[in-house]
Amino acid sequence: MNKPGILKNRLFLYFTEFFAGMSVMAVELGASRLLAPYFSSSQIVWTIIIGTIMIAMALGNIYGGRSADKNPNPDRLYGRILIAAIWIAAIPVLGKYIILGISAVVIFAVNTGFLIWAAFAACMVIFVFPLFLLGTVTPSLVKYSVDSLDDSGRTVGNLGAFNTIGSIIGTFLPTFVTIPAVGTSVTFLIFSGILLALALLYFISKKSGRKRCVAASVLFVICCVFGWSDSFAFWEKNLAYEGESVYNYLQVQEQNDRVILSTNVLFGVQSVLMKQEKLTGMYYDYAMAAPLMTGKENPKECKMLILGMGTGTYATQCRRYFGEMSIEGVEIDDKITALATEYFALPGDVKVTTYDGRAYLNAMDEKYDVIMVDAYQDITIPFQMSSIEFFTLVREHLSEDGVMVVNMNMRGSGEGNINQYLADTIAKVFSEVYTVDVRGSTNRELFASNHPGMFEELTGKQASLAQEGKSELADLMGMVLENLRKYEAGEYLLTDDRAPVELLGMQVIDELIEDEVTYYKEIYQEKGIQGLLENF
Repeated sequence: MNKPGILKNRLFLYFTEFFAGMSVMAVELGASRLLAPYFSSSQIVWTIIIGTIMIAMALGNIYGGRSADKNPNPDRLYGRILIAAIWIAAIPVLGKYIILGISAVVIFAVNTGFLIWAAFAACMVIFVFPLFLLGTVTPSLVKYSVDSLDDSGRTVGNLGAFNTIGSIIGTFLPTFVTIPAVGTSVTFLIFSGILLALALLYFISKKSGRKRCVAASVLFVICCVFGWSDSFAFWEKNLAYEGESVYNYLQVQEQNDRVILSTNVLFGVQSVLMKQEKLTGMYYDYAMAAPLMTGKENPKECKMLILGMGTGTYATQCRRYFGEMSIEGVEIDDKITALATEYFALPGDVKVTTYDGRAYLNAMDEKYDVIMVDAYQDITIPFQMSSIEFFTLVREHLSEDGVMVVNMNMRGSGEGNINQYLADTIAKVFSEVYTVDVRGSTNRELFASNHPGMFEELTGKQASLAQEGKSELADLMGMVLENLRKYEAGEYLLTDDRAPVELLGMQVIDELIEDEVTYYKEIYQEKGIQGLLENF
């Protein structure tokens, strides 16, 4: 085969393989961040991403090999790289709108497995085509690189090595450098630009393909202009902060009476700070029953640990209503901790350790009167913080009459739902387990202890609050007592070896979505699209 000038330099072919491998991994990681605010970053979503990308690469390998045998013109390969580059550049511009459009269609089309179907459809539409094109790179380059059978093994091995090294860099660079520094959108643009430059270099060296190069460059510039924004919640206005960390998409909204943190666009509020030092109306208020259930006569004397500190709303509420109690927290995302100080008035003397909650318990031997477990978000429940082994570890770090409070943020109704699994598992570790549903939300608070008088402790201290003139808190604790139920344990169990928390959580999400869209489904069945538009 007569090679163009630049392809005579085998190093250029190796660099093509290197940057193709790097871009595939960067797009895969970018895909997880693009989907996470809408579908979570659970193992289920990761499985869908990896699966669809492997489908794309496999089909690309097959097509690339056949195409190279049939027509070994390198223009075809670098033309495909050019198209892949522009497609990837367009993802920040159009991706979030496509996701929401697909979600709206899937909600009306399926009754179960919404998360799976919506995430799969989004991946197929957004990511399969450009990665299919990049999948054609390796078989095509083999065709251009192998001159004889004498060195074919070495050449193919070198191509594989360059692809692997590129993939390694494409794995670490977005996660630890580009996404935290400049965001997901710009990360897509960076790797798109690398592929574009590679293709342009080939066509310029060959002095051909001028029109396609100009068109691709113009489209890339347009995508850079309109796709640089890191805003996933594009319908929100006047956000005080919006950005990304290694773990989360983050947005802070400041209203007249409160400051709100959301880490997941479609799954609601994660933290609230009331500016007038009032109750939040959320689960943090209910969880304040935990210090009142311990054997400490004055809740101010309690020593508290919060696993999943977030912006410190629970710590702030406990300080406001109980006084300067000793509180420390563990939060895996240091950017959230920074936001807690800047926007959420987290007291400066509250120690926050950047670490995984279970790993933290394993590393220290302190005991606490109250341990709050607040590490569950939509279906992204860390399995290692849901098992009997974890709750046993929590018990070992509680004082003799200490109390664990767990925020379970999805209230399931069917047999064998996620909350039943969690509560049954906890009941295997603690003799006293009580639950209360948070009014006006899907949250449920669970209180667990080996202190047999925890209910009576709360009853007595609630009466004392009323006598002390703390009527707001007393009324709330009265409502908690009125709705508090002793949990009747079943036989469901989560262990380190078997904890299908994401599948269980997905079942609850299906229930919640079905409840929300039933009304609109009925309108659609009766009046069609026009009826829906009239009711929005």
